[in-house]
This record gives sequence, structure tokens and C-alpha cells, in this order.
Amino acid sequence: MFNEEYDVIVVGAGHAGSEAAAAAANMGSKTLLITMNLQNIAQMSCNPAMGGIAKGQIVREIDALGGYSGIVSDTSAIQFKMLNKSKGPAMWSPRVQSDRMRFAEDWRLRLEATPNLDFYQEMVSGLLVKNHKVVGVKTSLGIEIKAKTVVLTNGTFLNGLIHIGDKNFGGGRAGEKAATGITEQLVELGFESGRMKTGTPPRVDGRSLDFSKMIEQPGDEHPEKFSYLDITKPLKEQRSCHMTHTSELVHDLLREGFDRSPMFNGRIKSVGPRYCPSIEDKINRFADKDKHQLFVEPEGWNTCEVYVNGFSTSLPEDVQFKALRSVVGFENVKFFRPGYAIEYDYFPPTQLKHTLETKLVDGLYFAGQINGTTGYEEAASQGLMAGINASLKVQEKDAFTLQRDEAYIGVLIDDLITKGTEEPYRMFTSRAEYRTLLRQDNADFRLTPKSYELGLASRERLERMEEKQAKSAAFVQFFRDTSVTPEEANPVLESKKSSPVKQQDKMFKLFARPNIIIEDMKQFESVEKYLKEHDLDSEVIEQTEIQVKYSGYIEKEKNNADKLNRLENLKIPSNFDYSKLKSMSMEARQKLEKIRPVTISQASRISGVSPNDISVLLVYLGR
Repeated sequence: MFNEEYDVIVVGAGHAGSEAAAAAANMGSKTLLITMNLQNIAQMSCNPAMGGIAKGQIVREIDALGGYSGIVSDTSAIQFKMLNKSKGPAMWSPRVQSDRMRFAEDWRLRLEATPNLDFYQEMVSGLLVKNHKVVGVKTSLGIEIKAKTVVLTNGTFLNGLIHIGDKNFGGGRAGEKAATGITEQLVELGFESGRMKTGTPPRVDGRSLDFSKMIEQPGDEHPEKFSYLDITKPLKEQRSCHMTHTSELVHDLLREGFDRSPMFNGRIKSVGPRYCPSIEDKINRFADKDKHQLFVEPEGWNTCEVYVNGFSTSLPEDVQFKALRSVVGFENVKFFRPGYAIEYDYFPPTQLKHTLETKLVDGLYFAGQINGTTGYEEAASQGLMAGINASLKVQEKDAFTLQRDEAYIGVLIDDLITKGTEEPYRMFTSRAEYRTLLRQDNADFRLTPKSYELGLASRERLERMEEKQAKSAAFVQFFRDTSVTPEEANPVLESKKSSPVKQQDKMFKLFARPNIIIEDMKQFESVEKYLKEHDLDSEVIEQTEIQVKYSGYIEKEKNNADKLNRLENLKIPSNFDYSKLKSMSMEARQKLEKIRPVTISQASRISGVSPNDISVLLVYLGR
């Protein structure tokens, strides 16, 4: 059955595995996707949503690179919101509420329609490794499947242990068994492993809730979408979410179960996500707060199952139930299933190269929660990059990496392999020093040409992006070239309480004022005429407005990036002996020896390596 050698085997079919398999197969590699349950491809294990702060930018980057997450998010969306719209465009972050069942179904059908991709359902219990090179995988039935490269995307399944109160049992997800064997083998091969924890809230019956007592949270009045392609359309109708709050009574009822909480009685020893704490952790850490927000999120168009966002917990099920019944609107709540915590193995990502290939085993790649990240979007982006690089390696082509000024995906991977992580890593806009360049609106400008070179983006997609870019540049130039008299300008400016002009001035300067928007500029006859003649869509108009208003910030950030990128070109020999650098601190030598940075720029971002240590390194390399 498996007498042929695959180019790429992807282990696990979550968000990372699905993107890895799609990318490798679409690049022409003979690919096998092997998972413990083919019915759960791209399962939304936690909340039924994609995107959010910085995560939305990642989904748009995945789409621009030719991945499927943006398309599937659009086709399965039940609500769209652009978050942070009151702030600058670097902070705008798209988010959709998803139909959980449609999301998984769409992913499954897209993968099945992908050429070069085979499927197999079974647990992978080990790797086939010869002379520090991976040559395939071994299943629990003893089947050996040969491959040139292997991508591990095991999620929370590696020795997964589920906790509900004082009960615990093996499992990678509710109702699914854990995966065993791989961690032990990797440790034998010299890998360092650790344990992390994540959690999920109860799922409840929406028919038992009183939504009239809650605050409605509708989607945007004019919803947008994730994918830059025309094959998806914005939503015409949406489902609302709702918001309610915990109370002191709810907190007191939860505290009654703290003695049986695995978080507080020592059963859970691993570190959980800082930015998505459990409800008991919130009560403990923020004791001065008398209430916490709960977002009541529907799981789909037609199902009555509801996700209680903000109530992640591993408390005993009777405590969960009693406390939740004291929340406003939940007085008669019925559970579909209780919340739980799960501990699982991960491998500190400093053991990886920028390509996500391991340093110890040639041809072996890690992506997703195995690298210590949290979130569908972070996992999907790593899977995409690992799948691309595994395929390129088989084809004996140069590796594909993204720098910190090119994509949030570049920030994510660089943070992981350079700094590592001791708690589940989550992306935020604040992690990106070039976030004005890495906006959600320009991901196609940044990445589609790269995707086309890889063979993932079509010529049609590239031409569509180039047309949008040209139209936007021409519209910006129009504002730079076109003048307006005080008689024309001042009525518009005065209506917005903006200072009048005393002489003829370029439209660009007026439009750059913070309180002047495109709707104001349309009051000028020349602008209205330009829009009619060129038939510009909303994406081009938005892009133009951002380029005009933030041109100074964008230019400054580009200059800063260019300066630092010069250090990216200063390569460090792979066999460099850091022990020679006696004038460098011991900590820096140890960190550099362990991580083996490829460039001076990467070395400068390692925790514990000071500017003085970099100076020493530069002097030595200069010699």
C-alpha cells in the first residue's frame, strides 16, 4: 500500500497540518496527510472564530501567500468585525465568527480537491531516522511509510492529559485519544521537550439561554472579508453574538471548588496562556475585579450549540454548572459539555531554523502548538511556511523565509526561534516593531509577488494585485498633483472644524489632515470626477487614504527597517566557534552557541545578548 516514497508527509490535520499539506501539494510535491481521525480535519477545538488583534493580519498574509485559511474563513463566516477601527490602520484587525461545522467541511473538501495529496487515518507512533536525516514515519499498526521530508503538527495530542476537577485522563481533545511515542523518540534523538497547558470553556444549549437579558453584539454594518480573491463575497446577513458578565456571587461559587481545582492543587504543573487565562485564574489574579465579561458566541448558522468565551475552566463540572447558572441570562442553562484543561508536550522552538526545519534532524519540520504557540492563526501560518519549505527542500531550491519587516509571520517565527517561549505564544500588534508596514490592508502587496514566485499564486492573482497597486499609486499621485483654492477648500475644512487655508494648496496636504476623510474629499468636483472616470473599488480607496495620511510614518519605518536589514546581510559562519570570544559575556556565548543565529541581526535579538556582545562579534568577524 505504501511502497512509494512521498516527498512530504504531514502528521496531524489541524490548522497547521491542513495548510502544510495544501502548500506542499500545490507546489507539486507528492504529499501524504496522516491523522488519527479524518472526520476532524481543521477542527476548531476552541472558539469558533478566526482573526482578531494581529491574528487577522496573519490570516490575510496566509491568503496573500496562497493558503486556504482566509478563503475558508470567508465561506464559513456568520459574522464579520473589523476590530480597532477607532485607532490607526496599523491596528485594524479583521475577525470572523465561524460556523464550526462548515469551516471543517470546507477545509476537508478543499484538501480532497487538491492534486498530489493523499490521506491516511492512523496514529503516527514514531519517525524513521537514518544518519540524522528523517526518511519516513511509523504508525501504531507498524506500517512504515517512506518520505523525503516530514512535518509534525501534533497540536495538543503529544501525551495529552485532560483535566476536569480532580479527574484526569489521556486525550488530545475532548473525545479523542492522545498520541504517544513521538516525544520519547525525539528526546532520545537529543531534543529538549517541555509541557504546556491550555483550556476551553463549556459548550451550552442556546435554547436554554435568555438572550434578552444580555447585550447584543452585532457584526459590522458594512462587513468586509479576508481573502483578496473574488471567489469569496462579504456577508449579506449575519448572526449576532451577545455579552454578559460574571458577578461576585459567580466568583464565590467558583471559589468553592478551588480546593478541587487542578490549577491550584498541583495536578497541573505546566504553564498556561497568559493572555487567555481560565476564569479561576482571572478571579485569583484580579481579585479586585467584581465582574468579568463573557461573550456568548453561536457555533454556526443553524446549530443551537453556544461557546461561552471568557469562561475557560478546569474546575469540577458541578462547580462549573452551579456558577454558570448564576450568570445573567444563564439561569436555566443546559450543558453540551463541560470546560476542561489539557496538558501536552511541546519542543522549545529555539531548536529550529528559520525554515522551521529542526537543527538536529535533516528534513524534519515542526509547526503549530508543538512549537509552543497558541491560536489557529499562528498554527496555520507556521504550517504554511513548513509545507512550503519542505517542498522546496525536496525540489532542491532555496529556502523561503520572511523577515520581520515583511510579515507578522516573519515576526512570529523569528520570535520563536530566536527568543523561544516558556508560555503559549500569542501574536499581538505590539510584538511587531514595523506594524505600520505590516497592515492587514496591504498583505497582498507585500506577499503575493513572493507567492507567485513559489508557484502558489496564479498569474491572474498577481495581475489583480498589480492593478490594485497601480490604481492606488495613481490616485495618491492625483492628490499630490492637484491643487485647490481657498474658496474651494475652506467650506469643507470649516465643516470639519479644521483650520482654513490662505492660499492655493495641494489636495494631498488637506487629505493628510487627521480629521479629513475620503467622504470630505469627494465634495471637491475634481475628486468626484476622478472616482467616476476610474471606477475605483473600496480596497483601492482605503489603500489610497492610508498612503496619504500615514506617508510620513510609513517612510520613517521603511528607513528604520532598511538600516536593520543591513545587519541581516551580515552572515555568521555555521561552524563559528563562540568560545574564542573571551571578551564576550559567558551568558551571550552560551546563548549564541545554543541558538546558532544565521545573521548578526538575529544574534542581536537573542535574550541575554547585549549591544556590547554584538560589537565584540562584529570586530571578530571583521578580522
